[in-house]
Amino acid sequence: MKITIHYAFLPHTDPDAALAFYRDTLGFEVRQDVGYGGFRWLTVGPPNQPETGLVLTPPAADPGITEEERQTILELIAKGTYGALTLATDDLDTLFEKLEASGAEVVQEPTDQPYGVRDCAFRDPSGNLLRINQT
Repeated sequence: MKITIHYAFLPHTDPDAALAFYRDTLGFEVRQDVGYGGFRWLTVGPPNQPETGLVLTPPAADPGITEEERQTILELIAKGTYGALTLATDDLDTLFEKLEASGAEVVQEPTDQPYGVRDCAFRDPSGNLLRINQT
């Protein structure tokens, strides 16, 4: 039996900003761009991993969420404590420079961690934490 990760989900607060970041800055492919009920879901992924997708979702689109809960979720997203993702690259320094030049919020410059990983960290336009490991 083989199990793989097919989709992971992160919230977005601005679909156009999310699309520009993941497509134009990170170079991900847009696999789906779906609007429904005034909301917009984007599925993106690395061109070299067609079987793995990142679904960028409108926060609290569930009809069972109260307005107070939705506001709490938006506050957590803005703080960068709601969603997180770790990516990997074979050229951390070049990707760091590209993301920094794009205006993405730098959380941590490339650092050799004591646990054996070299990584950096950014926030996407919605505030989600993205850690990037050197492979």
